[in-house]
Amino acid sequence: MKPASFEYHRPQSVSETLDCFARLEGDVRLIAGGQSLVPMLNLRLARPDHLVDLNDLSELDYVREEDGHIVVGALVRHHRLATDALVRAAVPVLSAGAASIGHYAIRQRGTLGGSLAHADPAAQLPLLAVLLDAEIDCVSQSGRRLVPAAEFFESLMTTALAPDEMIAGVRIRKSRPDTGWGFELFSQRQGDFAVVATGALVDRAEDGTVRRLRLAIAGIGATPVTLDPITEPFVGRVPDDTWLRRLADAVSDGCEIEETRIPAIFRKELTHELSRRAVVAALARARDAGKP
Repeated sequence: MKPASFEYHRPQSVSETLDCFARLEGDVRLIAGGQSLVPMLNLRLARPDHLVDLNDLSELDYVREEDGHIVVGALVRHHRLATDALVRAAVPVLSAGAASIGHYAIRQRGTLGGSLAHADPAAQLPLLAVLLDAEIDCVSQSGRRLVPAAEFFESLMTTALAPDEMIAGVRIRKSRPDTGWGFELFSQRQGDFAVVATGALVDRAEDGTVRRLRLAIAGIGATPVTLDPITEPFVGRVPDDTWLRRLADAVSDGCEIEETRIPAIFRKELTHELSRRAVVAALARARDAGKP
């Protein structure tokens, strides 16, 4: 199929883009990589009156370090997230997650801002934004605001963005050098959308106990979720096989999994196994990071 008719605009700056929201009437949609929006246009699931192309906004294509944070522009492609040396060193789980997105061609076109704005409940980058307590930089003609990722994703493909706002970038605190991380996903075929994905962060004390444990899961509900109330009782203990089994059991038992075309019981089993694997990987990296 072909898209319904629309007017095409290609602004040269963020200011010009925000002006489009103010002066254009009807449904205004932004497009950058188009990996999610173009299929929706072709199927006529999206019928915007105006399509605003962001690909000339080079001011949003950056990765830099600021005050202990990594700041990433909305137009940064998935491939750059996966390969950028600064991202790899400062937030390695973000690199690993970005490298798992789709196929090479998709990673070359898809953007960080586009993925977050699309808010697919099983997508890797919304999951990692929640796991890492990222702040989403939202701008409009009225100003800008930083929205915590946990508040940004409101429901199925629904975000806290106002109609006149756009994502300018994302702010993520740099990981501690001794923080272990794990990222796991299951898809029906390589490159397909994830059925369930999990991310884990672990800090260990000198005596081997778990000082911090953070686990996030995507694919079980309308938004990615963190599991701090479930994982909190496992902090302060030395992890062993029993600890790990009980943690995975607590996660799968404690998650509310919505019924979809993929049975909830299957995603519950995936949640159990992928959470276990992500935590095992995070523990191993935390241990390795602490070696002299």
